[in-house]
Amino acid sequence: MSAPSSPSSLGDHLRHWRQQRRLSQLDLACDAGISARHLSFIETGRSQPSAELLLRLAQQLDIPLRNRNSMLLAAGYAPRYRERPLDDQAMQQTRTAIEAILHAHEPYPALAVDGHWHMLMVNRALAPLLQGVDGELLQGQVNVLRLSLHPRGVAPAIINLKQWRAHLLHRLSHQAAQTADPFLSALLEELSAYPDENSFSATQPTSAHDGSDAIAVPLRLHAPGAPGNQLSLISTTMVFGTPQDITLSELAVETFLPADGGTAQALRDMLAGSAGLSS
Repeated sequence: MSAPSSPSSLGDHLRHWRQQRRLSQLDLACDAGISARHLSFIETGRSQPSAELLLRLAQQLDIPLRNRNSMLLAAGYAPRYRERPLDDQAMQQTRTAIEAILHAHEPYPALAVDGHWHMLMVNRALAPLLQGVDGELLQGQVNVLRLSLHPRGVAPAIINLKQWRAHLLHRLSHQAAQTADPFLSALLEELSAYPDENSFSATQPTSAHDGSDAIAVPLRLHAPGAPGNQLSLISTTMVFGTPQDITLSELAVETFLPADGGTAQALRDMLAGSAGLSS
């Protein structure tokens, strides 16, 4: 389901997000501390709410910040949330914090992505994992999910491709539903059409939950020279709390941790080797 097209009335915005969150007018009204009648009047245009009430409704509906701006504009109010690029001078403190996180995570891979999964910043430990990737996928604005699942990307080296692919597609599907972002919906359609098999996948589980009692879905990569010729990684995600800037609200830091001691040592050796080559 796509977000309301512009121009759109305030009622259209509210109704869209209420239905997106599968709430009745009574449910949302109770959560926001107003009457269902008042909410009904807002949705039909018979009542003009204050900006503060709109923001309270948006908070209850967990509406993304950029869509809150659209809703405020539809009601005749000025936007409340700025969107500044990460290289803006006002974002220097944020960039410094992200750089510190990425550097501190070495020798394990980590990267920062925007709300569309475009790569913004990486640490040095990521480069060794991208060996063999088609250079075209690393040109321009690099999409991390496309890079991971594309047949000429990292996918040929993923031992549990079916399992990892199912995990990523489930995550992207949830994000697309939560944000109603047409870009994410199109990306989901594109990635779903990629093959889910490679030379390693014949004996692997077919979903993100089959054949494993692990606490998280691992990313298992073929890596000649590593113990058992593979790396086993667990991913984690960090987001910024209470953001007031759209860029910051959509930014995430994706980190990978070794799932075993052999992987931890192999990653240390790989980073040391790449540092030696560059010195």
